[in-house]
Amino acid sequence: MTETPALPALWPAPHATSPVDASVTVPGSKSVTNRALVLASLAAEPGWVRRPLRSRDSQLMSDALRALGVGIEETVSSSSAAGEDGEAWRVIPAGLHGPATVDVGNAGTVMRFLPPVAALADGPIRFDGDPRSYERPLGQVISALRALGARIDDDNRGALPMTVFGGGALEGGTVEIDASSSSQFVSALLLSAPRFNNGVEVRHVGSTLPSLPHIRMTVEMLRAAGAQVDTPESGGEANVWRVSPSAVRGRDLVVEPDLSNAQPFLAAALITGGTVTVPDWPSRTTQPGDALRTIFTEMGGTCELTDAGLVFTGGGKIHGIDVDLSEVGELTPGIAAVAALADSPSTLRGVAHLRLHETDRLAALTKEINELGGDVTETADGLHIRPRRLHGGVFHTYDDHRMATAGAVIGLAVAGVQIENVATTAKTLPDFPRMWTEMLAGSGA
Repeated sequence: MTETPALPALWPAPHATSPVDASVTVPGSKSVTNRALVLASLAAEPGWVRRPLRSRDSQLMSDALRALGVGIEETVSSSSAAGEDGEAWRVIPAGLHGPATVDVGNAGTVMRFLPPVAALADGPIRFDGDPRSYERPLGQVISALRALGARIDDDNRGALPMTVFGGGALEGGTVEIDASSSSQFVSALLLSAPRFNNGVEVRHVGSTLPSLPHIRMTVEMLRAAGAQVDTPESGGEANVWRVSPSAVRGRDLVVEPDLSNAQPFLAAALITGGTVTVPDWPSRTTQPGDALRTIFTEMGGTCELTDAGLVFTGGGKIHGIDVDLSEVGELTPGIAAVAALADSPSTLRGVAHLRLHETDRLAALTKEINELGGDVTETADGLHIRPRRLHGGVFHTYDDHRMATAGAVIGLAVAGVQIENVATTAKTLPDFPRMWTEMLAGSGA
């Protein structure tokens, strides 16, 4: 990644004194980039991933795939079949092999998507990562892979660290899992399933399945790569996904902007009564971040999808909201930050699974907003937020990128907020501090 100046341990969050007026180009989607890298690595011929996100999570994914023998050539393209300029990664599939060590960092997509890939490799693949990764749910993926024929040594922890002893192939078949704590459990099995001898039938047997848009994203990308996928939406059984064995086609894929990473910039328009344009916002997408158009409009803004991109304008007042975020849980920290500045209470529901993310996001948001003078209480599956006059102070991030951007959002309206470890935004948005400062400087806010 590009060298950036060192950031202070406590980053003074810029305070807006006037409405923002800016165009913010958001880098590519992490969710699309990492899925595209996995599928390209399993393909029958080379492919391209254009405009990828270059961040800690995507670097961990590309480094891991290289360790398994995949060729990934990073270039700057001036033209392509897709008609897109900019950075492009050429992915050259190869025989997957060990021994190798995969550093997952704290990336859920790496720790969950790559064990099935490792089961298709020849040789042992060890998985390790940041201390927090040891605490994040992985047991359902491990037990599912064992049921499908994989050999894994996790010392009976159901968590990292572990070793997958790849046998060069995996039988596949039918498996039941409880994915109520992460939709990534389903996506992990589906992504590699075309290469399983018998494909896969994944049956979710738990309670409500969160983040369904991410499963839809996985399914669409599989189909675009030539896989046959039967889903509940296509007439199949509820909570059952089937992938038939087949070759995976190499693609020339242009990665969409990361709409969830657009959230703080749209929030800036809402909070300051200004306008922010996000170029290249897709008219149709499976990204959860697209829900921001509806949610932030209900909270007081207006938006229009134009040739220039999504144009979002704040209305001068922020309204509270009662909303089920079960399908778009990753948006919760930013919505909570805006809700803390609203003119009426908010209830955010359906996100109990956030307690198992990069940090316990519900506890972290409650603690940090309350320490700035807020009034937030945890519920069984979310947060209840009663707006209060906030004051400055340190906003801790717990090594969670979305906590850092949530603190920056509050800092727009509250002077004296300092973000502890804003550098953690490098997980998915490496240039966030510069982008945030330039957004405000360009509009005179």
